[in-house]
Amino acid sequence: MEPTMSTLVLYNGPVYTLDPGQPTAQAIAIRDGRIYAVGSTGRVQAAVAGLRGETINLQGRAVVPALCDAHVHITLQGLASQEVRLNAAVSLEAALAQIAERAAALPPGVWLRGSGWDHVAWGRRWPTRGDLDQVCPERPVILMRKDGHSLWVNSAALHRAGITAATPNPAGGAIQRDRDGEPTGILIESAMDLMRAVVPELSEAERLAALRGALREALSYGIATIHVPPCTDPASGPETLRDLQSLRARGELQVRCLVHLAQPELEPAIALGLRSGLGDHWLRIGGLKLFADGSLGSESAEMLTHYEGRRHTGMATIAPELLDATIRRANAHGIAVAVHAIGDAANRRVLDAIERAAAERRALGAAAPGLTLPNRIEHVQVLHQKDVARLAGLGVIASMQPIHATSDMAMAEALWGSRCALAYAWRSVLASGATLAFGSDAPVETMNPWMGLHAAVTRQRPGGEPVGGWYPEQCLRVEEALAAYCTGPALASGEAAAKGRIAPGMLADLAVLTGDPFRSSPGELHAITAAMTLVEGVVVFER
Repeated sequence: MEPTMSTLVLYNGPVYTLDPGQPTAQAIAIRDGRIYAVGSTGRVQAAVAGLRGETINLQGRAVVPALCDAHVHITLQGLASQEVRLNAAVSLEAALAQIAERAAALPPGVWLRGSGWDHVAWGRRWPTRGDLDQVCPERPVILMRKDGHSLWVNSAALHRAGITAATPNPAGGAIQRDRDGEPTGILIESAMDLMRAVVPELSEAERLAALRGALREALSYGIATIHVPPCTDPASGPETLRDLQSLRARGELQVRCLVHLAQPELEPAIALGLRSGLGDHWLRIGGLKLFADGSLGSESAEMLTHYEGRRHTGMATIAPELLDATIRRANAHGIAVAVHAIGDAANRRVLDAIERAAAERRALGAAAPGLTLPNRIEHVQVLHQKDVARLAGLGVIASMQPIHATSDMAMAEALWGSRCALAYAWRSVLASGATLAFGSDAPVETMNPWMGLHAAVTRQRPGGEPVGGWYPEQCLRVEEALAAYCTGPALASGEAAAKGRIAPGMLADLAVLTGDPFRSSPGELHAITAAMTLVEGVVVFER
């Protein structure tokens, strides 16, 4: 996409810059894709006097820097619209009805795929292959749990994968079994790979179509940058990077992308001399994505003490010695890490490993290449009090998804109890001096960042529950939450000098909003969205 070569002036609306030197303004001038002037209407008009250009009358609408989704599985988000979505299924029976309807509409022999189911909302009983066999006995069915860490499959799918009572649990995963040792149809963590090995691969055309749809959706919310981690399927990392390069080569990439590497790509990246930050403002290499543990809903998040009412502490999905060695090796070669960690034990293990890697780099001195991008932890869902300040001390970005708090709060209360005081603890993390980078984790949750901003400010669901907010001491102010969607991600991608604020010289990525987040009541924040999105001064979305 080529930036505009003329001048564009936006005026007659409040401008919230996130620039401490000039927090608010009345107008913005854009030239050659960058902010040319910002300030009062008179000052901006004087700055562009004599220059050819156009104007946009904001008609009172607010402008903010374009947002970033710092954690979105972008291809899966696009594919989700083509599959059965079970997010709204309030019972097993409702889910099975949706599945039966979808199965009836598919051609013979096609696998039925879907996602979004949540057994916790169904009374915490895990569904089984037998449940699926009732409505889809012959067609293979593969359904991802809403957190992306468990699969629910039917007997036909188990048969295709050769999973039987004799199949051992893989390292870092589990095949759920009944009393007779037979697979129930639930595959947790790395056990999902046994199924993925036999699922028909998507074509490039199918993946690109999914990407185009998801990127259009991002722009519709005022998102102009995304950070893309590979999901629990390691193959999704290089595939997505290749597809985004294809879109860029075709001139179709209108959203800036930071793409993380998957663990199997570490050695090839080192051999090629690749480092985090390679690329430009459109497409760049992020960190190495690792998984330290599983998820809350699958009860595979690694905890320091037992889950409430349980006799287990979740699971580590990577051996501690391998986690240490991988982080040390990556950092020693200029590759940052982005480590998935949900439970307090997992977060502690990751912080310990990053601390040891930093000590090793210090010992090497000038012989160790510097890190262009900071290390980060993805999710940081629950911390032990002793570990809160360590994020800032180690310069680790807290890549968090505020919508998880309001979506998961009942489940978190049931499984973590009093530990929820430091769950989704944005205020504590920010107060410690760490940088927050907010995202959605879509398609696990909605990609809509305004739902996330509402959750961050109120710790309530859109209907106002719970009254007063869930652990309201962890709420953020609007400007803090907005910064976590703008300036925080720019710091995480090493681009704070170009993105995340509205100031002269910065890239002209802007969101014109349908409402004013600084003047709306907190309970109305979720209803705001983008009226217009500009990338390098070009209007790429208009509602």
